[in-house]
Amino acid sequence: MNPLLSIKGTIILGFVLAVVFTMILADGSLPINGEGYIRWLHYLSGITWIGLLYYFNFVQVPAMAKATADKEPGPAAIGKYVAPLALLWFRWGAVVTWVTGAAYLGHNGQFVAAFTFAGGYSSVIGAGAWLGTIMLFNVWVLIWPNQQKVLGMVEATADEIASAKKTALLASRTNTALSIPMLLFMGAAHHTELSSVALTILNTLV
Repeated sequence: MNPLLSIKGTIILGFVLAVVFTMILADGSLPINGEGYIRWLHYLSGITWIGLLYYFNFVQVPAMAKATADKEPGPAAIGKYVAPLALLWFRWGAVVTWVTGAAYLGHNGQFVAAFTFAGGYSSVIGAGAWLGTIMLFNVWVLIWPNQQKVLGMVEATADEIASAKKTALLASRTNTALSIPMLLFMGAAHHTELSSVALTILNTLV
């Protein structure tokens, strides 16, 4: 059976290839590097989360608006089949991203230092961690509960649905805006030149 014919098979194949390529580069052995694997999973889940965030804002929302104005085919298919599945990957991608990020900081003894802006590397990655935490809050407290009303997964009146649409949209747009500095600080923490830029920005804000 071709693994590429299912999403589960594709994901499993990706992990198998990662192991194989790693062993080839490591002369047949599989390095034991807890920190490296945590960062890898953090990247994978982060790409899933932010990729879907951009999909919602750049693709689905404009498409839904056009579909609503068009009698054929209308927005029903997106709302019934696409959005719930996308939201499933979206919200759990957010959780795994935050948990693996916290695990990475904890593994390096930087969790408290990052969230208290202890200086240098800690301040830079801490800025990214705080932005990610705010975004996680928005996903689970504002976006997901309101999207359930919009998609008819939870009973709501017409007024409640209208309010839910606005709240979910604004929270999603807020996350899109926050993702830009978040990615700057996350990347800058591991690159000296970017880190100096990020620290300058932080010092200006503080």
